This record gives sequence, structure tokens and C-alpha cells, in this order.
Amino acid sequence: MNEPSSHSALIDRVIAGMPLLADLERGDLLLYRQISPTTLQLVAQAAPHSVPPIYAAPLQETTAPVADNPAVAAVIAGRPRAAAPRQLAGHRSPIMQRAYPIRDAGQPVAVLVVEKSLVEHERHAVRRRPFRAALRDLHNMVTEGEGAALAALSPFREVDGILLVDKRGQITYVSSLGSYLFRQLGYSEELIGQSIDRLESADKALVRRAFDHPIPFEEEFMEGERIWIRKVIPIRGPLARLPRRIEHWQPNGFGDAHIRNVMILIHDATAARRKVEEQQVRHAMVQEIHHRVKNNLQTVASLLRIQARRQPEEAGRRALTDATHRILSVAVVHEFLSQHEQRINLRSVAQRIVQQVRDSVIDQQQQIDLAVDGDTIFLPAHQTTMVALVINELLLNALEHGFGEGRSGSIRISCHEEGDDVTLRLVDDGAGLPDTFSLEASNSLGLTIVQTIVTQDLRGDFQLQQGEAGQTEALVRFRKAVEERF
Repeated sequence: MNEPSSHSALIDRVIAGMPLLADLERGDLLLYRQISPTTLQLVAQAAPHSVPPIYAAPLQETTAPVADNPAVAAVIAGRPRAAAPRQLAGHRSPIMQRAYPIRDAGQPVAVLVVEKSLVEHERHAVRRRPFRAALRDLHNMVTEGEGAALAALSPFREVDGILLVDKRGQITYVSSLGSYLFRQLGYSEELIGQSIDRLESADKALVRRAFDHPIPFEEEFMEGERIWIRKVIPIRGPLARLPRRIEHWQPNGFGDAHIRNVMILIHDATAARRKVEEQQVRHAMVQEIHHRVKNNLQTVASLLRIQARRQPEEAGRRALTDATHRILSVAVVHEFLSQHEQRINLRSVAQRIVQQVRDSVIDQQQQIDLAVDGDTIFLPAHQTTMVALVINELLLNALEHGFGEGRSGSIRISCHEEGDDVTLRLVDDGAGLPDTFSLEASNSLGLTIVQTIVTQDLRGDFQLQQGEAGQTEALVRFRKAVEERF
């Protein structure tokens, strides 16, 4: 057997047709070439979507003894095709192996192998003759490199139906699932033997198109209230086996072979499509809810601002202003949720909160540099809401206690991720902490909120300390949540 070139166009075309053929064969396809009198080399492998595969994972061994593959050995010896049972490790009963030679310019260059369970082998043997003949013709097309266009089609799955139409426009085979699908459209009678013209579905036009332009294609149609995706495969066969010509269905030949059948693979996508549409509707509704919550929170914040302006006492104004910023920090999260998925970029939230504080708290004459840096960290909505409140409280606390009386300086917020651990750090070069400061003894409402959120909601730890360079450092550590709780 001649070794195929690594860039053999024929081998590439054969490989392209293998996946869908494996689905229709309901078996695993293996492409071998002989590299020595006793050894085969695996070139390609295709597992079926229509039945559980023989091999649960791609084969790790790229070589196999010829002696362990009796059907392959028979083809190498010169037989046009061969079939033989084969015992496979890990299987209680033998599997059936069929082998077909791949010839390039008349010379054998590879062997295409079909392996399936004995159950599937027996099931195939009792299927109607027209289907078995059509599948054999399709097999010949693939081994001769004429099945490359099959690669553009989606997989054929175990819930899909099959319809076969011959040159006369007569339905010669309908699988049991195919009959079930057509019954859903109201066709309760036996379809085998009927003309395709009897169907009011899109199949008639698709069959005509396949005979006129013999290239596999895939189309989606609404059939009543059902969404059907059809894969249409023109199958050529030897002219000698073609039925007599009918005026209405003239054969279209090419070379020494002609289109003999058209196979239609029918997938009912209704349930999956409805599920996607329902998810999209739910997603849109959730986004709208978050949008309304954001607007309502901003309205509440505006009312608190008005109330703060009318508050005669400084302590009252401060309390209302702090409450306003807490509400706005939560509104930021809902704004992101109204526009994006359920996992939110923590750094983007921090930047938005910093911008809000810069616009509403810092005096324009005061030179305070606010910056956010670090990793891009995505958190679920519940955690992001809690962290947003923490960032808001730490930022307001730093401004109030570190930058009073017009003091200038900088505040830097950084977010870092190590595996599932998140570190949030806020560093400022303001007035610093008092010598007698104790986080446990602090009566600050903002710091109490931070400690409560970090320890109880985030299940993390919080530290507030004086750095070596005189800077004040707030450090929050927690683990990312596995599931969404919002």
C-alpha cells in the first residue's frame, strides 16, 4: 500500500466527509494507512452523534497491529471490502468491523474502517433495502473523495428523522422518527411509496433543488408551528441501478454516475429554539427590572440630597449624604446588570463609584488624585453589590478623615486576583490613623458597615493599618462566590 502524502487532497476530502457518515452509520469511523507489513497508523477518527461511540475518547495509540484488525487485513490483501467481528478491550461482546480501501489514481493509499456494536450492526441489517443501498452509495462517495461538502452540515443526532426520495420522486424510506415528525404535521398515512409531490411541506422544493444542483445543503423552515432544520444530501449511484426515467424527474448525470437518491435528515429544533427565545425574554425582563431598580434608587438618592440640603445640622446633613452615596453605589451595580451579564467587572464598578464621589463630594479647589488599577475580575451580582458598598464606605472614610480642611493628596484603589482569592486594597496619603486607633474599638458607622459586609456577606477579612511610608492602607480579602445568589 502506498503511503499518502501528508497533504493528499484525496485524504483531506475523505476526512471531511467522515463525521456525518459516522452519524448515519451509527458507528465510529477510523482512517488508517499501512506503514509496515504488520503495522497501521491512525490518520483520522470520527465519533457518531447518533449513538454512544465505541471509543469514549479520541484514541491515544496512533498505531495498531494489522493482525488485530481482520477486516483491514482482508482489504490490504486485495478484497474490495471486508467485514469481520473484532474483540475490543473493555467490551464484553465483539464489535463489527467493516473496511473499505481508499484509492488514489488506482493505487490503495488508506483504509476507511467502520466499527459498531453488534446490536447496531443487526439493526442496520433489517432496515429497508433502499436506505441500505443509499447509505452504501454515500459511503462510496466519501471513500472516493466526493463527500467533502458534508463537512458544512450540522451533526445528525439520535432524535433526527430520515426521508429518502428516489429519481422518480417517490419516497422509498422514512425512519420511525421521521414518521413521527411528519405525523406532527398531520401526515398520519404511510409515506413510503407516496410521491414527494403529495407533501405540502418544503421537502418537494428541496428535493428538486438537490437533483438540479447536486451539492449537500442545509435549510431551516417553519412547518406549521414547528421549526425544522433539514440537511439535504444528493447521493449518486451507478447508472445501471437507476430506475426508468420519468418525465417529471429527469436525471442529472456527471461522469459515469448519476444522482440516484436524495436523503433528507430532519431535525425538529422547535423545543430548543423556544427555550432560547424564553431565555432571551427572561433575560430582557431581568435587565428591565435592574434598569427600573437603578432609576428608583437614583430617585431615592435625589430625595435624600434635597433632604440633606434642608437639614440645619451638620451631623444630619452628613448622615443623609452618606446614605445617598450608599444608595448610589448599589445603583451602579444595577446599572451594570441592566446592560450586561450576571457577572460584573469589579474594576469597572470601582471606577464608576470613584467618578460619582469625585463629582459630588470633592471640592473642585481640592487637589485629590483618585485612581483605580489592578486585574480584570468578574464577580456575581451579589458579591459585586457587597464590594461596591465596601469601596464606597472606604473611599468616603478616607476623604472624611484623611483629607479634611482642604488637604491634597491621592487615593489609590487596586483589585487583584489569585485563583479564587480577591484582594481589594485602598491606600491614601492623607492625615493617617491616630496613634490610639483600634478597628475593634472604632465607632465609625462606615467602618462598621465594612466589617459586617466583609465578615458576614463576603466571608473574608478586613484590615485597616498604617503603612511603612505613613500611608493608610485598607485591605479586604475574600473568595469569589461559586454560584450566583442575587
